[in-house]
Amino acid sequence: MKIAFISDIHGNAIALEAVLKDIENKHVDKIVVLGDLAYRGPEPKRSIELVKGLNTTVIKGNADEWIVRGVNQGEVPDKVLDLMNEERDWSVSQIDQADMDYLAQLPTEITLEDEGIKFHAFHATPTSLFDVVLPDAADSELESKLISAKDADVYLYGHIHKAYIRYVQGKTIINLGSIGLPFDGVTKASYAIVNVKDGILSTSIERVSYDYQKTIDLYDTVNYPNTSMMKNIVKSASINN
Repeated sequence: MKIAFISDIHGNAIALEAVLKDIENKHVDKIVVLGDLAYRGPEPKRSIELVKGLNTTVIKGNADEWIVRGVNQGEVPDKVLDLMNEERDWSVSQIDQADMDYLAQLPTEITLEDEGIKFHAFHATPTSLFDVVLPDAADSELESKLISAKDADVYLYGHIHKAYIRYVQGKTIINLGSIGLPFDGVTKASYAIVNVKDGILSTSIERVSYDYQKTIDLYDTVNYPNTSMMKNIVKSASINN
């Protein structure tokens, strides 16, 4: 079975469409979505609708939780709290109650098994939507924060917007990167493919080109709050600009 794991769309429906086309071309058997569907992008409604249309397994990310109940103090630096809630309120204004209910009821993790290979997938860590585990974390941190909660062969998550594949204690750990807002300097949507065939496991990070200028232009068209910063992030694929 060939499974595509996608996450961190962040309202960038143009990037999502490009990824879904790439997945179709690669003849993937199943898609799993690891959260952060709508917040901080110019097309929250269309992004949710595209994900709903997949009729597949979707879990909740921290940004989905923020859409539902707002950004709480302590979850982001105090200096940006009001602005991030303004962005959240704008996103909520673009969707309807059915979308809110959909995000609210999403589970926070999933386990899968194929040909004896076990997968554990979550947004940030198995116990938190907000913890940050970076690509250069020590093996001991990967073990304690990602692996220890449940036995599996492959662990997958999103949240940090920086894709990587590592191997720790015989386990495969994959971060999917981000479809809508990559932070690794590569202006291409990122997702992961895991293939299990005849008991053999193969993994890859896929990078998909899309017309990111159209996304940048949409921020102005829809009068998104915090437009300048978000346009810079999309243009540079980095939060350090």
